Amino acid sequence: MSNSSSNARGGRTAPSEARPTSSHGTLTVLQGAALYVGAVLGTGVIALPALGAHVAGPASLLAWLGLVVLSAPLAATFAALGARYPDAGGVATYARQAFGARASAIVGWCFYFAVPAGAPAAAMFAGAYVAAVVGGGEQTVLLTSAVLLTVVTCANAFGVTISGRMQLALSTVLVALLVTAVAASAPHAHASNLHPFAPHGWLAVVPAAALLVWSFAGWEAITHLAGEFKHPSRDLPLASAIAVVVVGVLYLAVALASVLVLGPSAGTSAAPLAELLVLGVGGNIRVLAACAALLLTLGTMNAYFAGAAKLGAALGRDGALPSWLAAGSLAGDVPRRSLGVICALAALATIAVAVAGVGPKPLVLLTTGSFVTVYALGCAAALRLLPRGTAAHRCACVALVCVVALCLATGWFLLWPLVMSGCALLYLRLNRRRARPTAVRCDAS
Repeated sequence: MSNSSSNARGGRTAPSEARPTSSHGTLTVLQGAALYVGAVLGTGVIALPALGAHVAGPASLLAWLGLVVLSAPLAATFAALGARYPDAGGVATYARQAFGARASAIVGWCFYFAVPAGAPAAAMFAGAYVAAVVGGGEQTVLLTSAVLLTVVTCANAFGVTISGRMQLALSTVLVALLVTAVAASAPHAHASNLHPFAPHGWLAVVPAAALLVWSFAGWEAITHLAGEFKHPSRDLPLASAIAVVVVGVLYLAVALASVLVLGPSAGTSAAPLAELLVLGVGGNIRVLAACAALLLTLGTMNAYFAGAAKLGAALGRDGALPSWLAAGSLAGDVPRRSLGVICALAALATIAVAVAGVGPKPLVLLTTGSFVTVYALGCAAALRLLPRGTAAHRCACVALVCVVALCLATGWFLLWPLVMSGCALLYLRLNRRRARPTAVRCDAS
């Protein structure tokens, strides 16, 4: 009770008072790397190479390269924090250690309630590809979304070991698919497609980078599973490093192949990845695009559901959400209550946009603003928690500068996390008031 009360007042928790989960996790380095790859290598690889080429032409390759380089310090920052504080709270725990309970609640609410909005949006994007193949329109989109939500919920309900194994299989197939697309289409590449290199001017690289930056979101998602690793201090940074290399190489390879192989049409293609596969190995472009979309979406949703479920349990444990959610916060335990809440909210979000007929765009806007807020507070916490002068601290400095630029690009989408922040602070205040009468009764007895 005393811990919850002091945290509700917003006092900073000393590093010695951190609450790491018990170290009996089961995730291996490869499973962790697969979760990272799934979280970061999202559905953007299907369409964003074309969007980048449309904005900046072949010069969009510079935007891809710059983002690959800049994603490394961001990934290293969160990996260093996860290794130092292997707790289910993830970024919320780091914010608590650095700035107190209020900052922790804000981060936790922004991330936890963003996932039930972002997951249906991703599922509906994949559903659109399936509908293009089998028909059925909106009904097929919603049915596909429901199936994807059910699969990732069931996988995580059996624990992170099963979820991690599924993610490893998904990532293996996905990597093989992308490598096949690039390698098989390589004979059709022509260096002449690089000219003119910057048809819209060199400054076009900046808006292209702003567009592509969403392809590199996800480095914070696995921090909630840090305690699930067998040896967090060693395995988490290693898994993160592997993922940075894999994701960076795959993104650059697909983007380069799109420009060299598809040429000027790369900027107008709806599914450049599928077109590369058709040129290289043949087949129906719509079927290939649908398969790629389903694999990418399933991997992303699985990684975020696993991380968010653990976070919800940690927030319930720390008093930032109802204590009923606290079950499953320890490493090795399955946070089924928190997982059930995420699934229910995701289903409601899907139903809401279906009834309103507005599509997934509002869900995307809610999600992006929330994650930028999480990044900003996470990087700021890293500057206070990581030892000065170390490589990790320098990475945090670079990462914070990048995130500030990202906040500026996000603009008015930050209004939603401001609403979530207000709700989080209001909940802490109400929870503190409810706790006071209980404390008075206990003292009187």
